[in-house]
Amino acid sequence: MGQVVTGLRAVLTSAAAYNVFQHLMGADRGRREFVRCYVRPKSGQWVLDIGCGTADLLAYLPDVHYYGFDSSQKYIDAARQRFGSRAVLACTRVSESALEGIPKVDLALAIGVVHHLGNDEAVNLFQLANSALKRGGRLVTLDCCFVPGQSRIARFLIAHDRGQNVRDEQGYKSLAEGVFPTVKTYIRHDMARFPYTHLIMECIA
Repeated sequence: MGQVVTGLRAVLTSAAAYNVFQHLMGADRGRREFVRCYVRPKSGQWVLDIGCGTADLLAYLPDVHYYGFDSSQKYIDAARQRFGSRAVLACTRVSESALEGIPKVDLALAIGVVHHLGNDEAVNLFQLANSALKRGGRLVTLDCCFVPGQSRIARFLIAHDRGQNVRDEQGYKSLAEGVFPTVKTYIRHDMARFPYTHLIMECIA
């Protein structure tokens, strides 16, 4: 099983393979639920997507001003091919210089990002998102999470995730609370086709 997981990690560097894997996981239903319950976007809002991947979430958003950043050129190329002028996309990590010239945003998103980051990197992400948000704007994150009593299958899959910094609920929340005055967390076990545990954080600037 370990060899299968290692092989899967390598395959997921391909944008097409990543999208197929997300489909198999039931990402369509999960994304709709995530957007409806937690992102709650409105037409005309400004949205910053940190680590946007192939920008698939844009398909579930209304008419927004969307800025997506990702370090994978393959993912950005796939996003540009799909969404064209509907999105501003850049192959770079989000930084203070990368955010120059972008208006303050209503929503910042970091989907499947924080569990790839060490503590200092995660805090830096929260600080950058906070600086990019309008007053009262929100950062919404989605990551896999360890919780007591979760399915053994979920725990195994999460333990073998590409991200090497999966935390429990308080581990994620404590980092965000060092930057944001208000942090709400939600645990979901039903956003994939198979046993899995997600943590959603809603961080209000």
